[in-house]
Amino acid sequence: MLLLVYDYMPQGSLDRHLFGGKDAPTLDWTQRYNVVAGVASALNYLHHEFDQTVIHRDIKPSNIMLDSSFQARLGDFGLARALESDKTSYTDKIGVPGTLGYIAPECFHTGRATRESDVFGFGAVVLEIVCGRRISCSNPAGCSQLLEWVWKLHGAGRVLEAVDPRLAAAAGGYDDEEAERLLLLGLACSHPNPRQRPKAQAILQNLQTRSVPPLPVPMSKPVFMWPVPLADGEEDETQTSMSHSEVTSSDVTSSSNYPYTTWSSGYTTRTFQVSREVQDVAGRDVTTV
Repeated sequence: MLLLVYDYMPQGSLDRHLFGGKDAPTLDWTQRYNVVAGVASALNYLHHEFDQTVIHRDIKPSNIMLDSSFQARLGDFGLARALESDKTSYTDKIGVPGTLGYIAPECFHTGRATRESDVFGFGAVVLEIVCGRRISCSNPAGCSQLLEWVWKLHGAGRVLEAVDPRLAAAAGGYDDEEAERLLLLGLACSHPNPRQRPKAQAILQNLQTRSVPPLPVPMSKPVFMWPVPLADGEEDETQTSMSHSEVTSSDVTSSSNYPYTTWSSGYTTRTFQVSREVQDVAGRDVTTV
């Protein structure tokens, strides 16, 4: 039997501090920046430093715990999977597990969880930490409201307007350059094209080395297209499962919404269904951990 033993986290979850209501303690700017850096360090360890690559699959504020010094610990590894050395993704036969709003759009096409899909969830959390607004939704059309809002402010050159107003009113306020760095990081990690998202190593370096410029982000949100266009001779394993299905030009999706057959509201981990052809592929490619 494998047991996970955690230190006691007296400050509870990040979700409690961000969205716990008017009586909940508000994290100051330094604490928020350190939480982002702490989660990035955990993600880098899972993706690049552990003996096996580990995909978390459910990165969200309620799964991030804070110790007595408000240092972040990434928890709840119930959906996490360790990949074999020759694998870069994990496929669940039953669908796409996770929490709506934190699941990368390509997952609904491939049924695969990858390091890139983890980075997408991390980007959603970064935006929530800086903006103080929840990204999860109560209806399908609202899933990307926070992300769309930040993209629009960035395109208008007013991205700092997305910062949680509670920070401006608090003693000490916030650092403009750091806030912009985190907002651009959140957008870069939320890029619709998984191949354009930064690796965990680059994320950590960007947070720890202030002399490194913020990650480059286009002024307008790129359109989500699937399959992702590739250069001649280039292969991308994030879309392998669709290639098994003989995709034609009519199958290419260009949309800002997530295609899925079922969904559930709230802030709860769910399993979302994918198409029958992806389930068939999963039956052949699923890795037992």
